[in-house]
Amino acid sequence: MYKRIIPILLILFLFAGCSPARSAMQPEAVMEKGTGLVSGGDNRSQSFDASGQPGSDSSLSSYSEEGSGQRLERMVIKNANLSIVVENPSESMDDISQMASEMGGYVVSSNLTQVRTDRGVEVPQARITIRVPSENLEQALEDIKTGAGKVLSENVSGEDVTKEYTDLESRLRHLNSAEEKLSQIMDEAEDTEDVLRVYNRLVEVQEEIEMVKGQMQYYEQSAALSAISVTIQANEAVQPLKIGNWQPVGVAKKAIQALINTLQFFGDAAIWLGLFILPVLLIIYFPIRFAWKGLKRLFGSKKSSEKDASEQDEG
Repeated sequence: MYKRIIPILLILFLFAGCSPARSAMQPEAVMEKGTGLVSGGDNRSQSFDASGQPGSDSSLSSYSEEGSGQRLERMVIKNANLSIVVENPSESMDDISQMASEMGGYVVSSNLTQVRTDRGVEVPQARITIRVPSENLEQALEDIKTGAGKVLSENVSGEDVTKEYTDLESRLRHLNSAEEKLSQIMDEAEDTEDVLRVYNRLVEVQEEIEMVKGQMQYYEQSAALSAISVTIQANEAVQPLKIGNWQPVGVAKKAIQALINTLQFFGDAAIWLGLFILPVLLIIYFPIRFAWKGLKRLFGSKKSSEKDASEQDEG
């Protein structure tokens, strides 16, 4: 019995070692268009509603692989960041929190602090991170920008993790198969040492299964709810420095612009001088110089001939 179990254990160890490598956890994310998961080799697919629970497949974004009829659900993980200026950051933060709740999302974090401007005035500044259903991401961004006096920056980044999720599904199937076979071997084992060895390996496989399931659940919930981080500044924090009706910042900006224009003029002049004026002058100079030398030699020879003729007549 012992000799029969040892080869089987070696095969199972090799079988588990050949499974795909564990994929790393990704940062806060959202689905590109609707929520969705990747359909695995067993033709299963699943979507999640605003609460992260399983829902319908109607909003899945899918595509077909070239050269095959298989359709894979595409999972794109996104992060949205927004920086806005408002009259009252505290009130705006409350409005964003209420909007997330009405859309079926929630507030991940929020804080309100006091910052000091260049003029030494303390003004409020808020930061809030929310999650909303991925299908409402664009609408949520528009609502936030509509309530803002000015949008300083907006960034939406995405990453397609379809391959990573598919690898996790494949690894989970391998681990489930290994768990089933190890359970069968342990049931058939009679020697206490063999049972203990198989049991320890079974526990390791079960721990790996839980880790893979946790990673898959993270992808699924991140795809179902979009993360939006918003920095909210008060109008006073972005106003230029004023002394009466005088704005030093505006004067400095005009001076810098005048300096740039002057340097640009000299640069343009140098380019015109080197690439146009000098070549044209050289083209004109050399023919005129050769012609002038030719005329000087011609008139010089005539004067010399006349002088010789006059000396002969006097002689």
